[in-house]
Amino acid sequence: MRKIPVLSAALALVIAGAAACGSSSSHSSGTSGGSGGSGGAAAVDPKTCQGGTLNVLNQGGISKLDPARLYTSGGGNIPSLLFRTLTTRNRLPGDAGAKAAPDLATDLGTPSDGAKTWTYHLKDGLLFEDGTPITAQDVKYGIERSFAPELSGGAPYLRDWLVDASDYQGPYKNPDGIKAIETPDTKTIVFHLRKPEGDFPLLATATQFAPVPKAKDTGVDYEKHPISSGPYMVASFEKKKSLQLVRNPHWSSASDNLRYACPDKIDITAGLEAAVINQRIATGSGPDANAVSTDTQVGPDQLAQLNSNPDLAKRVSRGEFPATTYLAFNPKVKPFDDIRVREAISYAVNRTTVVNAAGGSAVAGASTTFLPPQKALGYQAYDYFPAGPTGNPAKAKELLAQAGYAGGLTITLFHEADDAETLGPTIGAAIQDALKAAGITVKLSPVEDSGYRDLTGKPSTEPGLSLQYWGADWPSGAPFLIPVFDGRQIVDSGGNFNLAQLNDPAVNAEIDAINQITDPAQAQARWGALDAKLGQQALTVPLFSEKDVYLIGKNVKGAVADGWRGQYDLARVSVK
Repeated sequence: MRKIPVLSAALALVIAGAAACGSSSSHSSGTSGGSGGSGGAAAVDPKTCQGGTLNVLNQGGISKLDPARLYTSGGGNIPSLLFRTLTTRNRLPGDAGAKAAPDLATDLGTPSDGAKTWTYHLKDGLLFEDGTPITAQDVKYGIERSFAPELSGGAPYLRDWLVDASDYQGPYKNPDGIKAIETPDTKTIVFHLRKPEGDFPLLATATQFAPVPKAKDTGVDYEKHPISSGPYMVASFEKKKSLQLVRNPHWSSASDNLRYACPDKIDITAGLEAAVINQRIATGSGPDANAVSTDTQVGPDQLAQLNSNPDLAKRVSRGEFPATTYLAFNPKVKPFDDIRVREAISYAVNRTTVVNAAGGSAVAGASTTFLPPQKALGYQAYDYFPAGPTGNPAKAKELLAQAGYAGGLTITLFHEADDAETLGPTIGAAIQDALKAAGITVKLSPVEDSGYRDLTGKPSTEPGLSLQYWGADWPSGAPFLIPVFDGRQIVDSGGNFNLAQLNDPAVNAEIDAINQITDPAQAQARWGALDAKLGQQALTVPLFSEKDVYLIGKNVKGAVADGWRGQYDLARVSVK
């Protein structure tokens, strides 16, 4: 789950104005694409776009290159260049891009037994980089590797979803494999789940579904040169520093029309400073004209230039990653056990100052719902505690008086100590100032980032009020609402995300009912209705959703944000 960086509050008004320079992000229709121009969303013809070298300039180093250890759904941006999976994201802007599409498989899978069994068939002509055929057994083996303790880090869902797989320790210790995954022939793979999961085609986009040839598996050293099933393969890899990719001669667009694979080479450099990345892409000298970044959004200097520099404004790609920054209540801690206190805080919040503290409306959108404003998640607009843009302190005081706090209330807000992202003291101070007008004194309690999840994620140590962030693993209401509100997901030992510690049988039953639905539109409606129902309990105070703003090189075309992650797809951009 990624978090947007906090920009200088002094730039908030400049940034808010800059938002109008590119395509706007709609709060009702999902992610919008990038702006036009030769360096923006200019059309790419997959038949004629081949050539050149794409340079990727990143802050974060690539520390893992084993598909079992990568926590990416939808294939991820860089992993998707190397690894094909049973399904993948549809790689389109807007709502269409928030859907799964067949990748290695011929379709999105055939459900049976009430969505507890999913069957897939592989396409013809699938080959690894060495020319050997990709089989269903390779897909199964790739999944089984992700259960090995020494290859930890991947998405955890299959351990919970597959029948009798919770204690499986991977093929190195248990070579008999997972019995819940069957491969009756080389092109068929069947998954047996312990409960209905209508979102299985979305999970099947995760990199742990990438095939791995058992004969080439070198355990923890496999990441030094993983065997590619995608359009590119590894030419060289220096962990946390660089990755060079070249074409996979055995990949064919005949079985993969979603990845355009335009550049001949892709060079990824890591460990750079954000300001350096943005300045290099903005200037666009030499190879930097062919540059993008997958982890660094437009910096304050560039945002301030967008109104006065139309050429730079054309080279901005905008999207929305489905994520919410919010206040989390622990109703087991006084005074938050009283819903009137929780409602009072909901009324008192000034979302304008909070959004400005996050960097302005270009990078954050005020939210009154827990689900972000994407149709694929089931978003339904509601506002049970209307505070307006600047808060409603009068209504907050009225509720506090009813709760026995007519003379005011003092509470503590826990937040991360580091202000680099949206859970730090800048956002905390904005909350503190807003609640002061309602007679609520907020004491800020910073916690070192490394220990923040340990503190808030353990029910016995969880404070009454804390700043939190949640991003979707795939575009559905399930990965948004289940971890945060399903009572069966409460983890007493730590790593708990259900911070309200809500264990409502009716909510749990509705979650089970929705999980049986395999029609995305029907599921969306139910997830949205459940979010609206949960919102009435004031268990959280949604603050803002995430907007993404990326700068792209002068020669880069096709940098259109998809509806899955709010980011352009490296497999679809061209530098020719």
